[in-house]
Amino acid sequence: MSKKNIAILTVLLAIILDQVLKIYIKTTYALNGGFEVFSWFQIHFVENNGMAMGFEFGGEAGKLFLTLFRIIAVFAIVYWLIGNIKRKVHNAVIVGIALIFAGAVGNIIDSVFYGVIFDSSNNNVATLFADEPYGTLFHGKVVDMFYFPFIKDAILPEWIPFIGGDTFTFFQYIFNPADAYISVGVALLFIFSKQAFPKEEKKKKDIKA
Repeated sequence: MSKKNIAILTVLLAIILDQVLKIYIKTTYALNGGFEVFSWFQIHFVENNGMAMGFEFGGEAGKLFLTLFRIIAVFAIVYWLIGNIKRKVHNAVIVGIALIFAGAVGNIIDSVFYGVIFDSSNNNVATLFADEPYGTLFHGKVVDMFYFPFIKDAILPEWIPFIGGDTFTFFQYIFNPADAYISVGVALLFIFSKQAFPKEEKKKKDIKA
């Protein structure tokens, strides 16, 4: 399979899986609903207005800025992906960049469109293509559902300054497939960094050859 086809297939499958899972969760559970798979892995439906894993960013204005930034970033990632396809880099690098692209697009779809195709998930299961959507274009909420509380409600030792005796949960953040794609993509680029980010000397040798 050509590197171009690997990239296209990775992007398509990743975005489809992301959106199918998000739409299923949103049309099956009310906000904060879900179920336990294992004690350390739960499906827990939440929404956020900001960055990945529930971080907030500047209210509605920040939300719009973040969405527009993601759209601009997507074009930069496409340019980067095309360049690496032409360079015929390792397939893992192609997959890594494709996953980062798919993750960005997946969350953009939520941010741009979900506010005008779903009604609210507060205290009820949302309806797809609702008559009374909960938001406006570019102001949709990102759907998250993966929760891995490996250590839950543990108590920190009293001898730790400032936070001793407090409870904590690891891992407390809830995320979605798109967030996972970006994390895996970054990890692949780190592992195959020599192929993804060749040194200038290597580039000069390639030009001379």
